Amino acid sequence: MPEVFTFVPSYNHAPFVERCLQSIIKQTLKPRNLLVIDDGSKDNSPQIIEKVLSDCHFDCELIVRENRGLCATLNEGFSHCNTEFFAYLGSDDVWLPTILEKRVKLLEKRQTTVLSFGHAYLIDEYDRIIDSTADYTDFADGDMLPLLLRGIIFPSSSVVYRSSALEKHGWNENSLLEDYELYLKLAADGEFAFDKNILSAWRQHGGNVSGDFPLMLEEWINAQNRLFQKLNIRREELGRIQTELKFDAVLSYVRHGRRREAVRLFAENLSGAKSVSQIGKTIFRLSIPQTLFQWNRRRKKRKAIENYGKLEI
Repeated sequence: MPEVFTFVPSYNHAPFVERCLQSIIKQTLKPRNLLVIDDGSKDNSPQIIEKVLSDCHFDCELIVRENRGLCATLNEGFSHCNTEFFAYLGSDDVWLPTILEKRVKLLEKRQTTVLSFGHAYLIDEYDRIIDSTADYTDFADGDMLPLLLRGIIFPSSSVVYRSSALEKHGWNENSLLEDYELYLKLAADGEFAFDKNILSAWRQHGGNVSGDFPLMLEEWINAQNRLFQKLNIRREELGRIQTELKFDAVLSYVRHGRRREAVRLFAENLSGAKSVSQIGKTIFRLSIPQTLFQWNRRRKKRKAIENYGKLEI
């Protein structure tokens, strides 16, 4: 059987970490190892982890140490990997039972791919499904680089890596976004295998970096600037891509309540619009009161919970 090394970087997720670990323990393809590194949590995460791992029926280990940051923790976790495949799960996220089995089979079938991935459910603090990435974006099978450059990124909870591809790069410990730069590097090396099945859940709560969209946009741009030569993109072409990315980001700024910044972004990157109709749509969205946006977001969340229900594993 193919062997997978699984890793959990844990930090201040006491309400969620047991759910995370149990979703790994219940996998139909049992991992060879499960390593958890607690990155200096200030809550009782280590005690919860120790209790859960005491009932784990395959090799597992907990390391508790001072805080070093997520990317440093990911690099440390991967340094322990001695299997063909590697997967990590944030301590607030969840896997469905067959993710390792299906994503590894896909990698075995397509030997030139560097990772396998898919869509994910979005869940709240109570495990209610509030959205799915499949409902608002598309991913590509094979060459994901064009979409990555546009800021279309898949959740880390959906990924299984081929270890030989991952060991060439690792995570940039100076980056605030753990995965984007790594995805760009891997996209330059090989294809990504897309699995249409939704087999993971990405938890949304107050501590998510993904809630700070301006920070995310800045990190995307910085990573692209560092890597454009490796990606075989001319500087002029990258400038055009980034202008389009910034214009597309206007609506995300509005959704996150950053209207003044959205207006500035709109004016500075108007040349990034793909059509007159896109300009018109963006102007219309800029004119909508924020209270209406908030109401619509609440409405969509309620509808998603009604449609999807609660995540069961």
